[in-house]
Amino acid sequence: MFEEFLSNERWWLTVKDPEAKIIISSRLRLARNIEDFPFPSRATRSQKKEILERLENLWSKVEILKLGFFVRMDEVSFLDRQFLLERHLISQEHINNPQGKGLIVSLDERISIMINEEDHLRIQVLTSGFNLEETWEIINKVDNAISRFLPYAFLPEIGYLTACPTNVGTALRASCMLHLPGLVLTKRIGKILELLAKLSFTTRGLFGEGTQALGNFFQISNQVSLGISEEEIIDNLCGVVKQIRDQEESARDLLLRRHKPSLEDSIWRALGILRNARLITTKEALSHLSLLYLGVDLGIIKGIKREVINNLFIVIQPAHLQKMEGKALGDQERDYKRAALLRSKLK
Repeated sequence: MFEEFLSNERWWLTVKDPEAKIIISSRLRLARNIEDFPFPSRATRSQKKEILERLENLWSKVEILKLGFFVRMDEVSFLDRQFLLERHLISQEHINNPQGKGLIVSLDERISIMINEEDHLRIQVLTSGFNLEETWEIINKVDNAISRFLPYAFLPEIGYLTACPTNVGTALRASCMLHLPGLVLTKRIGKILELLAKLSFTTRGLFGEGTQALGNFFQISNQVSLGISEEEIIDNLCGVVKQIRDQEESARDLLLRRHKPSLEDSIWRALGILRNARLITTKEALSHLSLLYLGVDLGIIKGIKREVINNLFIVIQPAHLQKMEGKALGDQERDYKRAALLRSKLK
């Protein structure tokens, strides 16, 4: 399975979308719980096992999932779980204490379902670019298919019942991953993030909850799901994301008009380091790749495909490097392999 993921040409991030210059991806996540079972934090080991077995027995009956994979988290190594996190298929929470936890992944990796994370099911769909409507169609189809086999915990006057009160109601978390180097370089990002918080949107990093905004990537998502429909959640996020995209485009235009020499210098220096470094950390590589991405988008750098950079953002991560090498690597070994990989892909 992991080898197939490494060579997956059907991966959601390889899809081309004009909006993907700034809006890298769209993600929807539904929290669902099975009625008459306590939430995972209160469930016994046998109850978690029963939930896991129910999902294992039914997942192949769902047409859109039957060619995918079912993973018992306690049967794979910590490195494998870290690999799945780096591919945005599971959360940080799902890595630890793997007993009774599971994962269902579609063949193209657009659909993933975490079993016994905070809720019994966390259904996620990822698509490339600004495609929230398409993403909603897919996740709604998956949710409806599963609900035919499992009775969800639901109250008409409240909605879907979830472990965290902030998810009660539709239990929908909608988000977009944005690449915002222009707003960072022009020092406008702070005010944007403050405004988002006031509007009840939350901001996370490259790998979701509990992570930092490495490489100038910011994941913007709704905080409220009670008393508001799924369509309203998606529409509200669309409106906010479009405004941030416009602000980023304005910031990039400002950089080109007023600071073009220094911007070009920073971008070409970043490419120089990526093409010549012998040791490079994940954080430094992401920072330079972010500038390279900006340089390609602005036409300053030519001859490098954006899809190559998209893939590099993922495969330079620690677990991916070790999976490609087929063994555990120390910090310096990873920095060395990372630098070699970057040189080979960007020569």
